[in-house]
Amino acid sequence: MVPRSVNLSEWQSATYEALWRAQPQVRTVTSFLARNIAQLGVHVFRRLDDDDRERLAGHPLAATLGRPMPDMTTYELLDALVLDLTIYDNAYWLKLARTDGGLGLLRLPPRRVSPTGDNWLFAEGYRVDGPRGYVDYAADQVVHFRGYNPTDPRLGVSPLETLRRTLAEESASLEAREQTWRNGARMTGFLNRPKDAPDWERNKGRERFVAGWREYVGAGPHAGGTPILEDGMTYQPVQLSPKDAEYLGARKLTREEVASAYHVPLPMVGILDHATFSNIKEQHRQLYQDTLGPWLQLVTQRIELRLLPDFADTADVYVEFNLAEKLRGSFEEQATTLQTAVGGPWMTRNEARARNNLPPADGADELIVPLNVVTGGQASPTDSAPDGAAAFTRSGRKSESGRGFKAAGPGGSGDWPGRYEKTLAAFFARQQEAGAADVVGNVEGWSADLAADLFGLNVAAARSAAKTVLAANDEDPDGFDDEPMLEWLQRNAEGVADGINGQTVAELGAAGDDDARAGVFERAIGVRAVAAAVTQATAITSFGGREGAKRGGLTRKRWVVTSSKPRKSHARMDGDTVGIDDVFGNGARWPGDSKLSDDEKAGCTCTVEFLGEEG
Repeated sequence: MVPRSVNLSEWQSATYEALWRAQPQVRTVTSFLARNIAQLGVHVFRRLDDDDRERLAGHPLAATLGRPMPDMTTYELLDALVLDLTIYDNAYWLKLARTDGGLGLLRLPPRRVSPTGDNWLFAEGYRVDGPRGYVDYAADQVVHFRGYNPTDPRLGVSPLETLRRTLAEESASLEAREQTWRNGARMTGFLNRPKDAPDWERNKGRERFVAGWREYVGAGPHAGGTPILEDGMTYQPVQLSPKDAEYLGARKLTREEVASAYHVPLPMVGILDHATFSNIKEQHRQLYQDTLGPWLQLVTQRIELRLLPDFADTADVYVEFNLAEKLRGSFEEQATTLQTAVGGPWMTRNEARARNNLPPADGADELIVPLNVVTGGQASPTDSAPDGAAAFTRSGRKSESGRGFKAAGPGGSGDWPGRYEKTLAAFFARQQEAGAADVVGNVEGWSADLAADLFGLNVAAARSAAKTVLAANDEDPDGFDDEPMLEWLQRNAEGVADGINGQTVAELGAAGDDDARAGVFERAIGVRAVAAAVTQATAITSFGGREGAKRGGLTRKRWVVTSSKPRKSHARMDGDTVGIDDVFGNGARWPGDSKLSDDEKAGCTCTVEFLGEEG
């Protein structure tokens, strides 16, 4: 028999569709999956060889998926499909002949469909129960999408079965809150009347008091007022407060459990405890690669198995969701990547005008190629350092103008990015060995460990940068006292450690299984350690250089770009000169400053030149 409901307790059960309607957390997560898959769109292709394919926009399968029914769109078909799979772990399309000779697809509600036949391994047919009886269909008339079932391979098992206890708790909690508000949101309790109080029954005082009391509770005319107690009575509250009952925490936990059951990253459904701008962008990519990827494979392979053979043209034909568009990044990121890849501009002016719904212009069908790309031997027109940047090195020597000099930045003496990278990689490796459960369960301890590691490096890097500036200014570096820097360096280490560890915990929370959690640590060791090391080395050496400059009597600082392909926002900063204690035009005190956004400081290799009055 096909299961159609979940037993929440010994005396309460609910159908799958009733749970979806009543449980906001279930609806939030399942609708999120359905919308994000439905909006991708599914295309039909022919594989020509290993490196080439063509899109078959006119293939009859594309026509069927593009208009499954006269009054149904592709989005609506896929949205209902994913919702059926997330709620029932089963979804059905009925194949119908259209009046134009094509093939149509009609969604069948899973709760009304049952497999038929004596074969317990494969469905020989399907029975659809309607309001006026049932209709039987052969197996080849139905496209059946299903998940895994350990006992009946013909049907999937609803994820709501796995969430039964969590949903039962949420249901009881919702009922309790509803009852509380229905009773006027008052603390429930009882009235204590002394035994030596006057007899109520003789003058019907009891009925009078009860009637009066009810005017102050629920929807009574005096609700919200203060009743007057008689004859020495006292009120004894007995209900937990909302704070003690932890209603908000319980609702949040339910959403976390539901999201984990469907392998959805928590920030995607509004749980932002450990979210930052940078890790949300990474989790957005993870959503389409790790979360939605398996769903898309299930759908496309089932279409190819049960729907494609109904058409004559099937040689090397396959279907694919338009996932590439979601993973290509913003238009700005795509444009920059393509320009670097092809070595120059890649779009004509008329192509750009067409993208903005403008008519073509005469003479605008040719690519405009800058001379520096043709004759300069550069990979991209953006691959040119700002004027004057080549005049500086990272050695900390004096500049050519007066008493100005640069602090030792990333890549200079001491290889601070390399040392930070080794420290961070070793820390991530220790976390990997300890395991995800230990890292998530002991967040403060791990943050304290990393802060201790970073503090030692901070002191060494800042001291080295300060002494480099003093030496370049003909001052005695050995007399430098780093004591005034220690408090700030300690705070910096703690803040950076909290941010790094918080991102790790967030990624572990979004990981659905052991393989995904192992991938979190691998990415941390191989990718995050490198990026964070450059950022930290830039910030600390800039800070230390400023301290040395102040001790040496310098009064100004200048932002210097060192990258051959800097961010546009950083290129605009090149040469910006302000007082040594002032902030630059972007609001930062130095490159890598924590006041900058993650995107602005991540991987930054800019540095600072410190100047005297005449420099």
